Amino acid sequence: MKKSRKRRPTNEEIVVTVINKMFEIAGHDVTYNDVKDRKDAWYTEWTMTVAQDKEWKEWMKTYFIKECKMLKGFVEREAAMVSLMWGLKLSDYE
Repeated sequence: MKKSRKRRPTNEEIVVTVINKMFEIAGHDVTYNDVKDRKDAWYTEWTMTVAQDKEWKEWMKTYFIKECKMLKGFVEREAAMVSLMWGLKLSDYE
């Protein structure tokens, strides 16, 4: 019997998953669906700590490698770009 290959998530599915995980790690009761149609800087309304940001980036790297089949050398930069574009404001950044 032939082993079936797992489908790579689409870019939209990746964004939804990553943003939902960010809100989960930061402890906010918000989802991607709550912010998807907003045109303002919604990511400045909520905060996360530097430790939560680091946890989220580490989770993203693992997700990008395992689920999205990205190369290990590429995931660090991709996680940084996602954090820059959609990451929440850091509450304890010095």
